[in-house]
Amino acid sequence: MQIAVIGAVECTAEEAAAAETIGHLIAGNREVLCCGGRGGVMEAACRGAKGNGGLCVGILPGTENGNPYLDVHIRSNLGHARNVVLVESADAVIAVGGSYGTLSEIALALKNELPVFGYWTWEIEGVVSCQTPEEAVLMAVRAARLSPRSRSPPGAPAP
Repeated sequence: MQIAVIGAVECTAEEAAAAETIGHLIAGNREVLCCGGRGGVMEAACRGAKGNGGLCVGILPGTENGNPYLDVHIRSNLGHARNVVLVESADAVIAVGGSYGTLSEIALALKNELPVFGYWTWEIEGVVSCQTPEEAVLMAVRAARLSPRSRSPPGAPAP
């Protein structure tokens, strides 16, 4: 499964710590972390995932390199339109904090009926508010594994 972690390039220390925990837990569940590939929440989530042996994919808005914790740099050159590619690549989404870019990703995910779990983020109908980073990951992993979008190989055991 692929879990997208979304949030702002500029974030608080608390948001960064939460994102790092989220990344660590995503990797611990053997899921792929997808993000916008830049700094802030995205970099913190990747740092957490890499610290736990995870795989990090960044879908970047331009042709630049992403944060130093990415394993895969997808240089989309799409600007904000890359948000669609990120959301469509995910089986579930976790939003941490965020500004208008995060808001657009949340809207795209909800429009496409993807489960969205929020921690200190926008309060929007359809976003499941989580009290801890651990709760956000547990719920996102569970939702991703149950999603018809999941990419489980044929014959794989049910989640």
